[in-house]
Amino acid sequence: MKVYINGKFYDKDDAKVSVFDHGFLYGDGIFEGIRLYSGNVFRLPNHMDRLFRSAKAIALDLPWTKQEIADAVCAACRENKLTDAYIRLVISRGKGALGLSPLTCSDPQLVIIADQIQLYKAELYENGLKAITVPTRRNSPAALPPMVKSLNYLNNILAKIEAQNQGFSECLLLNSEGYVAECSGDNVFIVFEGKLITPPISCASLGGITRGAVIDLAKRLNIPFEEKVLTRFDIWTADECFLTGTAAKLIPLVELDGRKIGEDGKPGQITKTLINAFNEIASKEGVKI
Repeated sequence: MKVYINGKFYDKDDAKVSVFDHGFLYGDGIFEGIRLYSGNVFRLPNHMDRLFRSAKAIALDLPWTKQEIADAVCAACRENKLTDAYIRLVISRGKGALGLSPLTCSDPQLVIIADQIQLYKAELYENGLKAITVPTRRNSPAALPPMVKSLNYLNNILAKIEAQNQGFSECLLLNSEGYVAECSGDNVFIVFEGKLITPPISCASLGGITRGAVIDLAKRLNIPFEEKVLTRFDIWTADECFLTGTAAKLIPLVELDGRKIGEDGKPGQITKTLINAFNEIASKEGVKI
């Protein structure tokens, strides 16, 4: 594997940044998870837009244009001879002095890793996930805005630990007001009485790229859609539920907190329809490498 760092490719074991990089010392930086399907980078312009919004939000001046970074993403896929992959794009504040001030940092690091990823076993996409609600609450928009894909993912990691300690691979996080935010790394959708519903990003959820694709698909397929504040009750009593994310794609959720979702605790028809529709467009709505 070759890793891209600031315009050059390095062997995996030689791909390094300084231990004085503020990304390492303080989680000071941003990232994007991106998918390559059949030689096409899925919704790459959308990822670039979100990346630059994250940079602006943390006052990180980027010395590259969107096009330069997009070209580097494609180059990393070509260099590794990939046609299907998960791409992790990381930008750190760069090397600086010890201490919190970012003013000592002058060399942002652009790192692109193009590899494979599998979050869940294949049978879970067929039969669905089981999850629990964890005590850890989602970061408040008044503190570290969840809309920023920052290198500090400790909030999500703590939630994941709590779930795994209870024997679950996934979990639901509530926001500071007790409303549904998202899962440890995925957006949440439910289906209730034929309508597709997801929390607005103001509920401390991320504006996911796959989330946006599903909303677009719902409109194309004439599936009624609404952004609405949700509680755990809404998920417990939903007809269907599924999660979306770049790494996870679309995966059914069939049980939350020991309560089966739907009548039989199995993936529903609208969920299956959207999964099939997403798989169909995934390799078509992208930038060819």
